Amino acid sequence: MDSFTAISDPTRRRIIGLLAERELSAGALAENFQMSAPAVSQHLKALKEARLVQVRIDGQRRIYSLNPQGLSEIDSWLDTVRRFWRGRLDALEEALRQPADPKKDNRS
Repeated sequence: MDSFTAISDPTRRRIIGLLAERELSAGALAENFQMSAPAVSQHLKALKEARLVQVRIDGQRRIYSLNPQGLSEIDSWLDTVRRFWRGRLDALEEALRQPADPKKDNRS
């Protein structure tokens, strides 16, 4: 699963938001949802396959955290979109600052 498909799900986006605050065990993550622990585990599996989260073993617990490298794909895409719009919006701003040309106003 690619990262964009993974974040298309609201539950997965919420998991990412929780992990943005701090790393959490699978059980602690499951406490934030009204679904079964196995269902949350399936979401975590999808996020892990998309390389958006990473897991480490601490005794018998699985501790999840964000994977900065996986998030870089999304960040790179967002940067491209921002550059696209920044150029368009800068051109619009410049056009709006130009005084109106009375020769082009044919509303007589």
